[in-house]
Amino acid sequence: MASSLKSRPLSLVRSLLFSYILTGILLLALSFLLYKMKLSRSQVRMGVYAVYVLSCLFGGFLAGKQIKNRRFLWGGLNGILYFALLFLLSLLLNQGFHAGIPGILLNFALCAGSGTVGGMLS
Repeated sequence: MASSLKSRPLSLVRSLLFSYILTGILLLALSFLLYKMKLSRSQVRMGVYAVYVLSCLFGGFLAGKQIKNRRFLWGGLNGILYFALLFLLSLLLNQGFHAGIPGILLNFALCAGSGTVGGMLS
């Protein structure tokens, strides 16, 4: 049981790493579509939301599969930590946040919710 407790943080880190790698791949695909298809601003925004949802969904799924109990909780935590790191990097790189509170809350809900669903589906 003690080794199980030690492996939980490692499993969560692995699932987060997977989420960010998937984010990079999906954002590259979205940028290629933007280049080739001249997507509008709203289409790009929807694409970014889809990237967040898919990354957190699969990351939550992976966390739930690895940890095996309270899967929804670990999936949700994966989504929350994904959002937190994304938010902190955005603050550091943009020297503030420009999306406003509704945009921040929407991104948080998308990440936490899809991570929870991913954990439940695992």
